Amino acid sequence: MPEIASAGRDGFIDLPKELEDDLIEIGSTLPAWSAEGAFLAGSTVEWCRAKLNSAPRFVEIRERLLSLLSGAAGGYAVVRLRNIAQVLGVGDRFLRLTTALLAEVAIPFQPFQRWPLWKEIGTNLDANPGLSTGTGYNAFHMDLVNATQPPDYTTLLCVRPDPLGAGASILSDARAAVSRLTPSSRALLADKAYSYGSFFDLSDVGEEYKPFPVLDGEPADLGFVRFTAKMLSQSGLDEAHAHAARELADQMVAGQVSCTLQRGDVLVVNQHRVVHGREPLGDGQRDIAPEDRRLLLQLFLRGAGTTGQLAS
Repeated sequence: MPEIASAGRDGFIDLPKELEDDLIEIGSTLPAWSAEGAFLAGSTVEWCRAKLNSAPRFVEIRERLLSLLSGAAGGYAVVRLRNIAQVLGVGDRFLRLTTALLAEVAIPFQPFQRWPLWKEIGTNLDANPGLSTGTGYNAFHMDLVNATQPPDYTTLLCVRPDPLGAGASILSDARAAVSRLTPSSRALLADKAYSYGSFFDLSDVGEEYKPFPVLDGEPADLGFVRFTAKMLSQSGLDEAHAHAARELADQMVAGQVSCTLQRGDVLVVNQHRVVHGREPLGDGQRDIAPEDRRLLLQLFLRGAGTTGQLAS
């Protein structure tokens, strides 16, 4: 495995004690959310927004989060809610509060019809090690790469870190990686030559996109670098297009950073700019009780103007 730089502290958001106290109180009063189809209901968003804005220090944290997620910054942020999780636990009260916070970025939604708003990503020792639920290296990717309208943001909430201290999240600026490629490689990546994954039981992510280009030619705030390392194993990919994708993968690895999420940490990734993955979990997972193994929860966010659901 390549050497990985630790994510700079500029990407982390630590809350002031005063705000933590306010959010603990707010988290104890938020009602169960309601949904409109796959999306968090607008009425729930507005109610939560009013509660959050009653906290004097909240606006500055919201502005910092939005700034970090913008294209001009790193494109990701880790919001540390560890102290709040210590008080509220990581059950319904904590999830309602976290959902309310993320609704300040964009509208929470769940494109997978068979899952609740927060989708579990546990540790399955029998799964393919490279999958999100596996124990091995989960290579760089964006979520729902084969949808015409992927989620604008993907978020990961750490309920339990790997007890063995491994499984760091890895991140890379996909657009910076593209900028380091030759013009000929970029031209190949703009071809509709790539495919990966199945497409079923999904909503509000458009249609299946197959084959798709890695580079769609759209502005950075609208388009995506449609990349998943797993597409390299797809049959039918000619050597020229495979080579260009491998070059991009190498550049992503060269620019990657890592962060090991702890209980209560929330990683937010702007999919228009950043790809993510995971380092292997620690050896000896079979010696850990299933209820103690690494557990994340995933939530997707949709920005303004893509599906008619507006984040004001």
